[in-house]
Amino acid sequence: LKFVAVVESNLEPTAKSKSGALGLWQFIKSTGKMQGLKMNTYVDERRDPEKSTKAALEYLSNLYERFDDWTLAIAAYNCGPGNVRKAIRRGNSRNYWDIREHLPRETQKYVPRIIAAIYLMQYYHYHNLTPRTMDQDLVHTVSISDGKKHNLYTLAKDLDIDYGKLKSLNPQFKTKYI
Repeated sequence: LKFVAVVESNLEPTAKSKSGALGLWQFIKSTGKMQGLKMNTYVDERRDPEKSTKAALEYLSNLYERFDDWTLAIAAYNCGPGNVRKAIRRGNSRNYWDIREHLPRETQKYVPRIIAAIYLMQYYHYHNLTPRTMDQDLVHTVSISDGKKHNLYTLAKDLDIDYGKLKSLNPQFKTKYI
């Protein structure tokens, strides 16, 4: 699962595509809604790292159940299950590599990009690559779910942290009010 997020957004929860897909998993609005993510004036849960990751896991699991093949599930994640079903019919095969030419051009490159990400993240040391260290602000976090309304400026002051840092740790909120 993590390799899909690497290819989709470079692990940036604020990533936005030309087509309006948002977040780590680059959900378009319709897929986000289908997966139960809230999108309104105040919040866009496609940018919520925890909720969107859970939604992506459920969506990819459903795609795998539908196609019984990870390469087809990943292709469907990129171009939609309808396009993959159409490619299966046209190519008369359930093998990604056999039907690849019947998929949209972007999807033809997508599965190999996932495979390349898997390879690089497992064998980076053979290529003199060094992973970035984890931002400690991401490690030491706490969730608030008290059911109350909060102002991010006030919350930052009360927690004695920089407002910009608090905002970056909560990319799902579109306003200063949560």
